[in-house]
Amino acid sequence: MTASGYIARLIKRDRTLMVNICDEELLGKTVKDNKLEMRISSDYFGEDNVNLEEALKMIRKSQVANLAGTRIVEQTLQANLASRLAVKKVGSTSFLLIYKFQS
Repeated sequence: MTASGYIARLIKRDRTLMVNICDEELLGKTVKDNKLEMRISSDYFGEDNVNLEEALKMIRKSQVANLAGTRIVEQTLQANLASRLAVKKVGSTSFLLIYKFQS
């Protein structure tokens, strides 16, 4: 594992597309702070390796995006796909949930 890509899982339910993406080096790890402990599992994030371009494309086309990892969160912010105010941290790991409302 090169720790330069991302792990992604696309989930389609009815007319909603959700993507879970994490920095690949986080897969299988547990991140924690004094209040929370979160396991970054392949059951949730999947096992498909994707590059940055593919990850951002998935985020753009999904209605819901759940992101874990400082690299994917920062790249998503730099692409103006979310607000820095929405970023949460568990320990030193960034998390971001994007929900696109549709009318």
